[in-house]
This record gives sequence, C-alpha cells and structure tokens, in this order.
Amino acid sequence: MESLLPRLSHTLVHAKSLEELTRPLLDMLQQVTKLDSTYLTRIDLPHSQQHVLYTCNRGRLEMPEGLVVPWQDTLCRRALEDRQPYTADVVSSWGDSEAARALGLHTYVSAPVRLPQGQLYGTLCAASGVEQAMPDGAMATLELFAGLIGQQVERELLLQELQQRNLELANYALTDALTGLPNRHALMEELPRMWARAERDGRSVLLAFIDLDGFKQINDQHGHEAGDQLLQTVARQLLNALRDSDFAARIGGDEFVMVGTGPEISQSATQVLYELEERLALATQCDVAVAEDLLHYPGASVGVVAVHPAQTSTEQALALADAAMYENKTRRRTRSGIH
Repeated sequence: MESLLPRLSHTLVHAKSLEELTRPLLDMLQQVTKLDSTYLTRIDLPHSQQHVLYTCNRGRLEMPEGLVVPWQDTLCRRALEDRQPYTADVVSSWGDSEAARALGLHTYVSAPVRLPQGQLYGTLCAASGVEQAMPDGAMATLELFAGLIGQQVERELLLQELQQRNLELANYALTDALTGLPNRHALMEELPRMWARAERDGRSVLLAFIDLDGFKQINDQHGHEAGDQLLQTVARQLLNALRDSDFAARIGGDEFVMVGTGPEISQSATQVLYELEERLALATQCDVAVAEDLLHYPGASVGVVAVHPAQTSTEQALALADAAMYENKTRRRTRSGIH
C-alpha cells in the first residue's frame, strides 16, 4: 500500500468526477488484490438491478462495463446479506448465482459503497476466474477505496441538487407565478435572440401587444379571484394559439406580449399581421366562472407590427406594438364602449 500512496494522493487531489477517481482506484486495487478484475457497481433497488459502471481487467476474467444483472442473482447481494465479503470458492459459497456462473467467477471480494448517511449506493468488487487468497491489507484497502468513492458520489449528488435548485430559482425568476408564462425579464432576454435569429434568416419580426380591456372593472365587480382566473385562462389560450417558435410573456398586470419570426423581409406582412391579430384576439375571448354564473369576456385589444430586425431596435418595436394596441383599443371603445 505504501508504494501506492503517491499515486493515491495525486488521484484524490486531481480527480474532478466519479469516473476520474474510480478508474485509478480500480487499477490500484487490482495491484493490491492481484485479482483479474476490479469493478464498481451501482445498485438500483427500485428496479432490482445492478449496473457495472467501471472496470479494470488485467487477467483472463473480464468484467464488461455496462453489464446489468438482476440484483437478486448477484454475488454482491449474497455477500451483504451473509456478511461474507470474500470467498475463494464462489461455487461452494453461492453456487445458485447464474450471473457468477456465466462469468466464470471463482474468487470474489467486495465492499459496500455507502453514502455518508448510510444509504447503499453500490459495491466495489474484485474477482478472478481461479482460486486466489487475499493478500494482507487488501481488504482494508478495498474498504478504504469504497469509502472514498462514497464520498465522491455524495459530493456529486450534492452538486447536482445545487444545480437543480439554481435552475429552479432561475426559472422562477423568469416565470410569472400566476399564469406560468415567462415574465417581463424573460421577454427582455428572449428578444435579442429572436432578433438575431430573424436577421440571420432574412425575416421580419412579428410583435404583438395584448391588453385586457375592462380588467380593472372585473376585479372591482367580481373580485380578484375572477381576475386571476381570466388571466390564467387567457394565458392558456394564447399558448394554444401560438406556433412552436413563438414566444409569449405576461409583462405585468393585464398586459401580454407575443413575439415570433415573420415572413421574409422582401415579402409583404399585411396579411400575416391581419391573421395574427385575429387569432390573438380570438384567443383572448373566454368564459370565466363567477360565483354560480359565467362571465363572458369579449376579448382584448391587440396591436401587431412587423419590423426589420436590422433597422428597428427591440425597444422601438415594443413601442410600435404598444401604439398599435392603443389604436385598436380606441376603435373598440368607439364601437362598444369598452374601457
């Protein structure tokens, strides 16, 4: 073991992943045990399977990486249950294991790999196709390496959990809590990407500004729960009305914005804008449950524009769409008296 200390120290300092740690340890373990194959397994108890993750094969017996065997048939399960980590005669000890028989295992030794809280992660094993005694200190080395691997697994699991939480926080920061749509911040991050994509493809950008007319009155007359239901319903219907490449966001209050790529710059966008305005206006019409009745919402004011991404900034485009929406709102007020 003393001759391995420099290499072990180097491995512990420089290994950045489970694989970078395990492969040198398997090689060192093979030198200590003198057995044909050393390998790390992952135990999947919910699916009752054992997976061979990494191996080091130096003799006649070769343990294949990626091998999956039923947990109930493994020597590792038997060794754990019988508290017998080593045998030089697998047939006499556990002759009922089909996997061991198929692989030609004769000598076998293993140590459980556990996380610091005691959960079983897998096993660190060594095996040979012939009868071999365990050298002095080999079992202690095996257990030491199993502990080191368990610590690395724990670090990686904690890192994965931290990354997942950071991702969730980032998504939360970019999502409108009520509707589940992207929020204003997410929209402002998406607009430059949409501009770049449209300019690269030689297309215009379609931008729509949507304002829910009469929203304040609904809140005042029917309560905020009715207003929330209206926002949620409109958000769902807007999503259903969009193309996969389109992007919709709730930017605050009763306002939504939709952005997507339009026709080629050389083509007229008049018909596309008309159809988009009609589609979005229709998507904002809905019925909302109020007490024991249904409140019919006749739809929002929608302003749509098509802009040249190389000639119009995102801020200018938003202002143009906002102005188009107010023009639409004025026409609607004139026709129906909606405020």
